[in-house]
Amino acid sequence: MTPDTSSRNIRQILDSADHLPTSFEEYLDLYASQVGDLVNTYIPSGSHPDMDRYLYGPLREYSQNGGKRHRPLICFAACLAVGGDPVRATSAAAAIEHFHTAALIHDDIADGAELRRGEPCIHLSEGLGLAINMGDLGLSLVNGTVMNDSSLDDATKVRVVTELIKMTRRTIEGQALDIGWARDGRYDVTPEDYLIMATHKTAHYSGAVPLAIGAIIGGGTEAQIEALRNYGLDTGLAFQIQDDLLNLIGTKEATKKDFRLDITEGKRTLVVVHALENSPDRERLIEILSSKNKDRAVLDEAVEIMQASGSIDYARNYAENLTSIAKNRLLDMLDPSPSRDMLISMGDWFVRRLK
Repeated sequence: MTPDTSSRNIRQILDSADHLPTSFEEYLDLYASQVGDLVNTYIPSGSHPDMDRYLYGPLREYSQNGGKRHRPLICFAACLAVGGDPVRATSAAAAIEHFHTAALIHDDIADGAELRRGEPCIHLSEGLGLAINMGDLGLSLVNGTVMNDSSLDDATKVRVVTELIKMTRRTIEGQALDIGWARDGRYDVTPEDYLIMATHKTAHYSGAVPLAIGAIIGGGTEAQIEALRNYGLDTGLAFQIQDDLLNLIGTKEATKKDFRLDITEGKRTLVVVHALENSPDRERLIEILSSKNKDRAVLDEAVEIMQASGSIDYARNYAENLTSIAKNRLLDMLDPSPSRDMLISMGDWFVRRLK
């Protein structure tokens, strides 16, 4: 299947915008597989068979196990919400997903993770060197995918690529804070520090930029573009907070993504930094976070300390309040439409999803 064929499929899927589901979860369930096929058409093949064995093939296989595909799907939805043609957003949607793939590969290496979506991480199945190289390839595909799109005019290409460049830098900045605080044993991190880190690390690429790019390609007004960007920043931050919560208190499905590994790694999540400021057992929590411990009983103890300090409820309430305010703002900025309603539903899904 080629990008052009997949784009036609996306048109068939999304052309009937009046019939889009208002439930974001249903939207993901209906279209994630097709969008995954689209994304993978933008992964090329090598000029030597061994390039496919050691680079393109494993990256394509990794991408096929791609989860919910919410980032490209909200790019399409934003394009529709401002009255645009979602097919014109196909290369940008694929580019954002390529960035996500690269970020996951590098993130798992940095974290020493073992599982990703129920499968061994690629640095374990293919080796560290090849995994780093595959992540680098994913990054290289981001801007090139858009620049090679003949359906976009030059001005739109430049604007979209500028968004992608800024997104990449901000995500790397957030990742630097996340890793650096853990490496240096920093326990003076405040909730405000965490919010800056999480906004950079997650909110820009998981919410703000896919929505803004979709609106840009769709011909939205500057007010609409910024409204969608701000909605993505708020809901993307809530998405990260929920991700942190699920790592601590998710369902059994969370074990597919190294359940409670954030404690072992000493991650400074909103739950942790709030507990460090409010728990009478602060020193014990620091001891656990510093120990790299994987013992289930010790991890359970850390979660009990966070629960007793009200930190889990604090983080959950923060994410839900942030999302509620963001939804009301977006309702005021976009005309009523099925795509707008579905994006409003996205905010709820971000803070209520389970693993």
